[in-house]
Amino acid sequence: MLSIALARRDGPHGHDLDAGLGARVEAAVVDGVPDGDVAVQRDGTQMHDGCRREEHVQVAVHWKGDQHCPGPATRPLLGVHHRAPPQRLSPEGVLETCIGMALTQVSSNKCAGGFQKVFEHDSVELKCKMKFAVFLPPKAETHKCPVLYWLSGLTCTEQNFITKAGSQLAAAENGIIIVAPDTSPRGCGVEGEDDSWDLGTGAGFYVDATHEPWKNNYRMYSYVTQELPKLINSNFPADPDRMSISGHSMGGHGALICALKNPGKYKAVSAFAPICNPMQCPWGQKAFNAYLGPDRTTWEAYDATTLASGYSGPQLDILIDQGRDDQFLSASQLLPDNLIAVCSEKKIPVVFRLQPGYDHSYYFIYSFFNDHIKHHAKFLNA
Repeated sequence: MLSIALARRDGPHGHDLDAGLGARVEAAVVDGVPDGDVAVQRDGTQMHDGCRREEHVQVAVHWKGDQHCPGPATRPLLGVHHRAPPQRLSPEGVLETCIGMALTQVSSNKCAGGFQKVFEHDSVELKCKMKFAVFLPPKAETHKCPVLYWLSGLTCTEQNFITKAGSQLAAAENGIIIVAPDTSPRGCGVEGEDDSWDLGTGAGFYVDATHEPWKNNYRMYSYVTQELPKLINSNFPADPDRMSISGHSMGGHGALICALKNPGKYKAVSAFAPICNPMQCPWGQKAFNAYLGPDRTTWEAYDATTLASGYSGPQLDILIDQGRDDQFLSASQLLPDNLIAVCSEKKIPVVFRLQPGYDHSYYFIYSFFNDHIKHHAKFLNA
């Protein structure tokens, strides 16, 4: 017996959505599954393996037969229109899909009418456990939503952005899912990964390393552009055709190169104080030499300024905010002028805003994040 549980909140006016919901769930989720039956269960119902679901109306869909995914399973979802692969929930709270991916929910908090969640999984690319945060707006309960990927900067985890940027209200208002991964592999036992704050742990630089001892684990570019989107699209109500990307500092560098290296994949890109020309700054030179080796021609594939000079894809609208009092701007770590000059020459649309009085911190990001959400929403919801 395969059982999937779908969570659905009360309606917008406070009344239950039990009536008639079974038929809609059957049509939307169990389409094509023989002998499916639907049962509505109340808040706090004990499900298989003693697991409790979200504290709202439960809809249990029972699939008779094991041709899809053998063994008992339950799964909480937000929205009856979600068509994820069958999944089983272990006693430890692990979501396993039949296509080999597993998610463990680390935390879930009601926020801005939706949910701010954190999950952990075993990464194929990075060969370690990875955490990512996902904000699910209220609209995700009933519709597939576009996804904004956020890449954080040096020393950060998935927590910095979700606790400091104040992103959830604007994302909820615009119906945008936000996914924020960690910034590097962790606990891999790579020699030297914990020796300095700007290389190794917390400093993956969103490249695929090619040199020892980094190359087996430090593959953040492939993780962010391939593995993580597949995971999100398979487990959440995400529209795979509507993605955009943003980030801060090292993560701003990551956002820019992901967009420039994948023409048409991301509808828009934005960045806060990005490392725009890493081949020419101390941070980038240290990281690229370690991860990619001394041959500087291999560095060009991960340098936003170099990539922009050869960009020939569809129009990519870029928004960059930079604090004028950013200590790393004055230390020549960020070099936005180099990127702006190339984009101007190549006629790549860039809105670059130099913000007086602001530094490199999350206070700066918090102050202007709503503008970035509006920038992405313009293209994601077009």
